[in-house]
Amino acid sequence: MIPRYTRPEMASIWEPQTRFKIWFEIEAHAADALAELGTIPKQAAKTVWDKARNATFDVARIDEIERETKHDVIAFLTHLAEIVGPEARFVHQGMTSSDVLDTCLNVQLTRAADLLLADLDKVLAALKKRAFEHKMTPTIGRSHGIHAEPVTFGLKLAYAYAEFSRAKERLIAARKEVATCAISGAVGTFAQIDPRVEEHVAKAMGLVPEPISTQVIPRDRHAMYFSTLGVIASSVERFAVEIRHMQRTEVLEAEEFFSEGQKGSSAMPHKRNPVLSENLTGLSRMVRAYVTPALENVVLWHERDISHSSAERMMGPDATVTLDFALVRLAGLIDKLLVYPANMQKNLDRLGGLIHSQRVMLALTQKGASREDAYKLVQRNAMPVWRGEGDFLQLLKKDTEVKKYLTDAEIEEQFDLGYHLKHVDTIFKRVFGES
Repeated sequence: MIPRYTRPEMASIWEPQTRFKIWFEIEAHAADALAELGTIPKQAAKTVWDKARNATFDVARIDEIERETKHDVIAFLTHLAEIVGPEARFVHQGMTSSDVLDTCLNVQLTRAADLLLADLDKVLAALKKRAFEHKMTPTIGRSHGIHAEPVTFGLKLAYAYAEFSRAKERLIAARKEVATCAISGAVGTFAQIDPRVEEHVAKAMGLVPEPISTQVIPRDRHAMYFSTLGVIASSVERFAVEIRHMQRTEVLEAEEFFSEGQKGSSAMPHKRNPVLSENLTGLSRMVRAYVTPALENVVLWHERDISHSSAERMMGPDATVTLDFALVRLAGLIDKLLVYPANMQKNLDRLGGLIHSQRVMLALTQKGASREDAYKLVQRNAMPVWRGEGDFLQLLKKDTEVKKYLTDAEIEEQFDLGYHLKHVDTIFKRVFGES
């Protein structure tokens, strides 16, 4: 976790003190269940809670013990025994380290997902607000980076809204998939612990029992979780790249908010750079970088190995913290985005009417010209305009072959900008409903 790109709410989920608190709760809830089953004394389970419920675990002490034991869970249990006393011998009965580690990780991932879902809601709210603000603001649509036909800026934002709505649905599903608990003991057979303990702990921790574990919770669940984060990051970058293009000096249809006193360059005082969007591109790359190790972690030897462990110690905090920061930054970028309708109109007019070429071609086919002939007639008048040698509308009016099919009034009719925007309401209803 890099402090520069870290928000405290998400970081706190991954702090050692939080992790040890979750470990304690798993162990204490398991002790409660074991006590109810008569496996350990009820007083022992009560003592565990009474002595350690409000304890602040000594992270340095746990680290000290681990340097000797070379085992993190044993180090924690040793420190817990220092706090609880003799009754600590009843803790961890029939359990294995993975029961604690995997269940804890899934608690952390579900909490992280809850924050990310809240972040997505902020992005969606900002997109919806700005989409309706610019619902009918015309701008040029581009294919291959080249002017194509008119759209509206509101449609661009609605497209992003639909995309992040899908992202939210995927994250809800990924959260559900990873929200499982395993308290099944060595190699997952429940030989030393009753399955009812797992059921109790799962309910207490807001999880569901893993239907079948080995000594670990299956990592395909985590692969789906981190893959979902990667897809969300790609959506963040897609929108960021759109803004970066629109802010280019030659385009300047929109730009990031530039605050009083902000500096764009150490060398050139005039600069206003899309630094937030560029930052989002970089952050998105880092989130996606953890997808591959998550997929590779699915492949473990037999009932358990720890080849996944080192990767997860990094990817769990880093991927969630980075995406959390990126989503909050994106929401702010959208909310404060400066939009320039006049420049959008200027760019629409830049090609001298060529953006209406398809309408003219279709009008010719409606009047009897073959599609092939209509294409040739329109293209031969369009190419001079590309070279700056005339106005598309006037060239069409002077073309005798075009005039065999269309009158001047009929040609002019094909240059109506509003024609391209007639279904904007329909698209908005599909995206936003009847709101």
